[in-house]
Amino acid sequence: MKVFVIDVHKEPLDPVHPAEARLLLDQQKAAVFKKYPFTIILKEELETTQQPEELRLKIDPGSRSTGIAVINDTSGEIVFAMELEHRGLRIKNLLDSRRAIRRGRRSRKTRYRKPRFLNRTRPKGWLPPSLKSRVYNIETWVRRLRKVCNIQALSMELVRFDMQLMENPHISGVEYQQGELMGFEVKEYLLEKWGRECVYCGKKDTPLEVEHILPKARGGSNRISNLTIACTKCNLEKNSQLIDQYLSDRPELLRKILTKTRAPLKDAAAVNATRWNLYWTLQTAGLPVETGSGGLTKFNRKTRKLPKEHWVDATCVGKSTPAKLWQTHKQVLQVKAMGHGSRQMCRVDKYGFPRTKAKTRSKNVKGFQTGDIVKAIVPTGKKAGTYNGRVAVRASGSFNIKTQTATTQGIGHKHCKVLQAVDGYAYFNQQQKSC
Repeated sequence: MKVFVIDVHKEPLDPVHPAEARLLLDQQKAAVFKKYPFTIILKEELETTQQPEELRLKIDPGSRSTGIAVINDTSGEIVFAMELEHRGLRIKNLLDSRRAIRRGRRSRKTRYRKPRFLNRTRPKGWLPPSLKSRVYNIETWVRRLRKVCNIQALSMELVRFDMQLMENPHISGVEYQQGELMGFEVKEYLLEKWGRECVYCGKKDTPLEVEHILPKARGGSNRISNLTIACTKCNLEKNSQLIDQYLSDRPELLRKILTKTRAPLKDAAAVNATRWNLYWTLQTAGLPVETGSGGLTKFNRKTRKLPKEHWVDATCVGKSTPAKLWQTHKQVLQVKAMGHGSRQMCRVDKYGFPRTKAKTRSKNVKGFQTGDIVKAIVPTGKKAGTYNGRVAVRASGSFNIKTQTATTQGIGHKHCKVLQAVDGYAYFNQQQKSC
């Protein structure tokens, strides 16, 4: 990925190639401003008044992770790409645990506490914390990237699937349904619903076809509830048979398929619940916001012959996608939301009773805090070596460092150096296929 550059006034400049950034650092003309995303700051004021190139930030929201890319619309260059992993499931589990503990306390033979449920109201547009955290994560990264590069437009995938279009082909006009995008909305929905594998044999990474559970020759319709995904071989074998005939020797699979035809998409529901809230949040940035559907994203990716990756989907969001996309790097920043700690004074057991001592008021130990990105150089001993990763502090001064591959315990604080202060996220780079 390219390196972000800011001037002495912390205003964004054009991103540069990593080799150019290394040259500026070696010549002492710049210093490292931030480790993730890697940003350098110039030490001397530039004389030129040339404005940096305008860039577009593209977002492909997801339930578990979100793809984010910075694109140069003029040249088609992918300047920066990242995948942001959300912690919505973690938040939900924590809230469920807290709810169970509170109910347990209230049911015990303790002092009476009057129930409160009639005096609580929720504002318009309220979302549960597990869903709202996804919006906050994306908003945070839009704000951060705007500080280090000249972003002048936003694009986001507003709808994963055009449900009205699938149910009523004429709602947006016959030309749209029967034009180049025909079938992309429906098939993308089915691929997500059935896990991108053949429902009959379980094959992955093979061409999949839309298959009718009740064959059209026997009166089956094109409704979504009657469609599934199958490989070519299974589709030909089933032909016009009824599904209970075709799977007569596999009753467990038959019951699983019939049950899933009526089951909603949990992840798709989470995206649909947050999409408008995210759109309104992005509108507050004061930049033009372009929207697109999941079918259009897939169409753009297929026509440009790009691999299926979350960050690649982000580069293909919206009609503004250049005819040709290219990149000079093969690394994508992987970011995982970790939160900012807990206000809980001590850990509790499954019954809600304390199992640890109350934590101290200060989170800082020997100048370090849990979540800091550190570099530790241990010269001697069993743990001799260099460690780069996220630190977990201990009051004794013996820290744990979590790298991309493992967690090493018992690293002394004297060997550690802070690379980036805790900001609620964990980072690592991942090699990806280039476009």
